[in-house]
Amino acid sequence: MNFKYCTDFNAFKRFPSRKVKIGNSSIGGDAPIRIQSMTNTDTLDTEKSVEQCIQIFDAGADFVRLTVQTPKHAENLAAIKSTLKEKGYNQPLIADVHFNPKVAEVSAKIIEKVRINPGNFVDINKIRQKTYSDTDYQVELDKIRLKFVRLLNVCKENGTALRIGANHGSLSSRIVDKYGDTPEGMVASVMEFLRIARDENFHEIVISLKSSNTRVMVFAYRLLMKKMIAENMNYPLHLGVTEAGDGEDGRIKSAVGIGTLLADGLGDTIRVSLTEDPEKEIPVAQKIVEYINTRTNHKPIDNPIDCKKSPFKYSKRASIAVENIGGDNVPVVIADLSNFKQITKQDIINFGFFYDTKKQKWSASDLSPDFIYTGNTNIEDFEHSGLKIIYNYQNNLTNRQDYLFFKDIDNYLNAGIKAKVNFISVTNQSTVLKKLEQIAVNKNIVFILVSENKNQLADKRSFIHQLINRNINVPVISYNKYDDNHIEDTQIKAALDNGALLIDGLINGLMLQNINKRLSVEVVKTSFGILQASRSRVTKTEYISCPSCGRTLFDIQEVTKEIKEQTGHLKGVKIGIMGCIVNGPGEMADADYGYVGTGVGKVSLYKGQNIVKKNISHKKAVDELITLIKEDGNWNEQ
Repeated sequence: MNFKYCTDFNAFKRFPSRKVKIGNSSIGGDAPIRIQSMTNTDTLDTEKSVEQCIQIFDAGADFVRLTVQTPKHAENLAAIKSTLKEKGYNQPLIADVHFNPKVAEVSAKIIEKVRINPGNFVDINKIRQKTYSDTDYQVELDKIRLKFVRLLNVCKENGTALRIGANHGSLSSRIVDKYGDTPEGMVASVMEFLRIARDENFHEIVISLKSSNTRVMVFAYRLLMKKMIAENMNYPLHLGVTEAGDGEDGRIKSAVGIGTLLADGLGDTIRVSLTEDPEKEIPVAQKIVEYINTRTNHKPIDNPIDCKKSPFKYSKRASIAVENIGGDNVPVVIADLSNFKQITKQDIINFGFFYDTKKQKWSASDLSPDFIYTGNTNIEDFEHSGLKIIYNYQNNLTNRQDYLFFKDIDNYLNAGIKAKVNFISVTNQSTVLKKLEQIAVNKNIVFILVSENKNQLADKRSFIHQLINRNINVPVISYNKYDDNHIEDTQIKAALDNGALLIDGLINGLMLQNINKRLSVEVVKTSFGILQASRSRVTKTEYISCPSCGRTLFDIQEVTKEIKEQTGHLKGVKIGIMGCIVNGPGEMADADYGYVGTGVGKVSLYKGQNIVKKNISHKKAVDELITLIKEDGNWNEQ
């Protein structure tokens, strides 16, 4: 099968995309990865929109996007653009258009780029019971061609670029009928428009395929790249995880999705969609780009491989189960405390463990690490029962330990004592691979995979594919060490280093360390955040919340904060918090409950895909949501 979707699976090389002119700037080609955000003001309010554009530009954005709902909104773009120029801001503006081709045409005459959504440009994207015959399908496609060609002609006349931006949450009913609510459907939706544009010899196009589900997002972009390569297309990509949320969850989720694609050289402009003030998205996006660029000119990967495991759908690498590691188990988290001077009872409590005096053993919370690695650090004298502690193997070890760490394969082979579970540090080197056959027959070993290559992801991925090709089913834990002063930096780096490994089902756990001891608890939380963001292990409530825009008619930041404060203890419950209906019901397709803005101060509540309470006041909507969760029996007290 053809798995080609990027330039080089074993090296960080940006895909050679077409260079698209955006006013006085550009996207793709040899241009750097561009950063953008979106206002949440009413585009009819010139003063507030200009003020927010300036805040976003001053934060470092290359472009700013504005919501354009009606022809009047579109016409006011001229006032916003001219006011910005008077204030010395000449960066390109982008119009975000849904549902109305005429609005897109007006916008294209005024500013540098227009975003349209193929799911609602002409098609209907409301859920409805209809089966499309081949004739029905073609009739709808002909309608699209007619209106889309008109827009293309306006863009040609005015030198305006176009983003064809499909969202998982707003595919047309026609596409869903044929392809389902799938990455394949997202790709098909975009390709219809690209083929029409190619027929009209219009190529000033950027593409996006966004989803709140990182797996859906990644597989959709990869499938699109495969399709474009086959049809000799190379349009630049806009990357983003839509409705990523806020705080650490939003940052980690964005870094997992965006970083997985950037790692393979895919992506020419990015937007980090946070439920926060728009300018706060920019520093996060900058950190993602800066860290991914450190992989430039990395050392060649030892033992490079071709991709023989499909990168277009999720499948977990086959591995044996060693206790709760590997097999069908969810990925584990190992806390690395080897840099502590001494491990105290309070340290254990800080990681969410609590001591049961009646049972005289420790118990774990949902966010407690599965194992604690001590290295050679001394542990204070207290009861250890209930804790899984990994010690360094030492030659003078006389007492058997249940969990031992070996610095390399030779250290393990020469050891006088073996443990119930033996963790062996390995690297992607030919000398290591040659020794694997000697130990792979053992059923009680786990690999701790380490890389010193600047491109840790490609290096580790190569090693794991070597295991797959050799039918070696030993579980693999990915280890990364950081030296950051701020936890946000570690969150982004760790997500970029491990997101693809988890989305592709290649590893069985994470072992992260920051040499800054005071961040150790936050680093463990980061591990769990990465697992949840990659859909690998759920340990807390899942929130799908949009970043807000000019369509949002309530304070979504405050609402999100209130909902999280009251529901943050509902492990595994998925709640969508949406400002409007553009992507709302679709983007929370797998959410258990939804809170969706439907008008001025009005909210509709969803249970799954079904509206259960319509157009209620936003003042009582949160209470109504909680009542709904309780009525379903999904509520538990903290």
